[in-house]
Amino acid sequence: MRCPFCQFSESKVIDSRPAEEGATIRRRRECLSCGRRFTTYEIMERLPLLVVKRDGSRQSFDKMKVIGGMIKACEKRPVKVDEIERIANEIEQELQSSLEREVSSERIGKMVMDRLKDVDEVAYVRFASVYRQFKDINTFLDELNKLLNEKKVKKQS
Repeated sequence: MRCPFCQFSESKVIDSRPAEEGATIRRRRECLSCGRRFTTYEIMERLPLLVVKRDGSRQSFDKMKVIGGMIKACEKRPVKVDEIERIANEIEQELQSSLEREVSSERIGKMVMDRLKDVDEVAYVRFASVYRQFKDINTFLDELNKLLNEKKVKKQS
């Protein structure tokens, strides 16, 4: 690591600690030539992840879009932003851990719905109505009935 002050190529690590929820490592270094200290960050390299949209177009995965969709679904609901961010981080981590470099928008929507269902049922139905593009009241009712049936099965077990 080059010293930003004198450009000497060797330094020693004084302190290391995780940063940004363990996604990066913060290191305090001391230049072996001039003795000045500086901070570096090690970031895990992530491979680009492309989202394949319904129309076949592709775009880079954007966690903020996932968060934005969940925030809209959770509007005026008792769901904390921290919970929304946690879900988005889980989804991003799961997608990065898979060996796939392309993922369908449908798969991402399903992942969001599966998690929202456990957090807030109203937010789940709101998100599902956009994701599944409900055409009429009957498709909306079908989704509600599925949700109610799942609740009955959970209570019985």
